[in-house]
Amino acid sequence: MRVTHPFHPLSGQQLPCVGERYNRYGKTLLLQSDDGVIYAVRPQWTDVVAPDPEIVLGGGRTLFRAADLLELAQLIDRLSGHDGARR
Repeated sequence: MRVTHPFHPLSGQQLPCVGERYNRYGKTLLLQSDDGVIYAVRPQWTDVVAPDPEIVLGGGRTLFRAADLLELAQLIDRLSGHDGARR
């Protein structure tokens, strides 16, 4: 599988998938490098999943997707003890 995430250290490299792992955040692919190191990589960061339309339409200039920013805002609210109500 080719790592397609532009900011991932393995970006552009093609590595064999040696397994999958599931956790509360979803599925993770286990990719093995030439030196035997196993890397856990989200499927969305590989060519196994179709490119996100927001990234494609942004011509690769999109740093964050709207859904990711909303999820981050909710996480910050939870961690800071806010009940989600905006001021």
